[in-house]
Amino acid sequence: MPGARMPDRGPDPGPDRGQPRQEAILSLDARMPDAIAQAAEELGVRKASYDTATLFVLAILAGAFIALGGMIATVVMSGAEGMMPFGVTKLLGGLVFSLGLVLVIVGGAQLFTGDALMVMAWASGRLTARQMMRVWTLVWIGNFVGALGTALLVFLSGQYGFGHGAVGAQAMYIATAKSGLPTGQAFFLGILCNVLVCLAVWLALGARSVTDKILAITLPVSAFVAAGFEHCVANMYFIPLGLLIERGAPDAFWADIGHRFPPIDVAHYLVNLAAVTAGNWIGGALLVGAVYWFIYRRPRAHH
Repeated sequence: MPGARMPDRGPDPGPDRGQPRQEAILSLDARMPDAIAQAAEELGVRKASYDTATLFVLAILAGAFIALGGMIATVVMSGAEGMMPFGVTKLLGGLVFSLGLVLVIVGGAQLFTGDALMVMAWASGRLTARQMMRVWTLVWIGNFVGALGTALLVFLSGQYGFGHGAVGAQAMYIATAKSGLPTGQAFFLGILCNVLVCLAVWLALGARSVTDKILAITLPVSAFVAAGFEHCVANMYFIPLGLLIERGAPDAFWADIGHRFPPIDVAHYLVNLAAVTAGNWIGGALLVGAVYWFIYRRPRAHH
């Protein structure tokens, strides 16, 4: 109506005027590598702040999650010998083994191999060596407890007898092959393994959605399994399960598969586990964490 006064809505700021909106804007774009480096550093600081009980239980979960990935990989590769090419069988096993790291990253848990990236926070002076070693030690032990407990549950379930013993035969093949590796070879296979695992964690830190995280994790993890590299936490499941089957499976199981495997040398397994752990640390902490810290987080002189 003429002369009617419209409600005062304030000045129209226009598209280029006024202050930006204060609400957070959700971005689905992946983080750039420098932002991933900062996120990895922040995550390392946060992990070091966990109390002992929380850290240990999260580590037990991670050991169990990796063991579950190992369990399903064993099933998928069972009975495949002579039916599919070696590489294809290993690739399929790697794809499903990715479940373990997906559960760790998306579900939330503490994994020794991924925690190697904490070296970035230490290098930036935000963690002491003692804080970092506390996390690594507690997490390694907790991972062993979780993986060992899962191996015991899988054995007690009798799942190794499925497929007329094919699952158990594959579990025994994996355990004897891994435990019998020369120690030097196990060490270098461990280095290569954790380069890929930590790159999977690195890519997942760059992802914004659960779907992105899963896709980022799957290819590097599939690659390390298909290539036959050595992961200390996976070996905390595979070899103990083989030992349980070797010493506790009934005669009917051995009759089903028709043969026995060479005995697992526990002492050599423990030496190899130490070698793989050291290799995993070098691959993750030095070849991934330290390299990316040097590129993106080291102090630079301003000109």
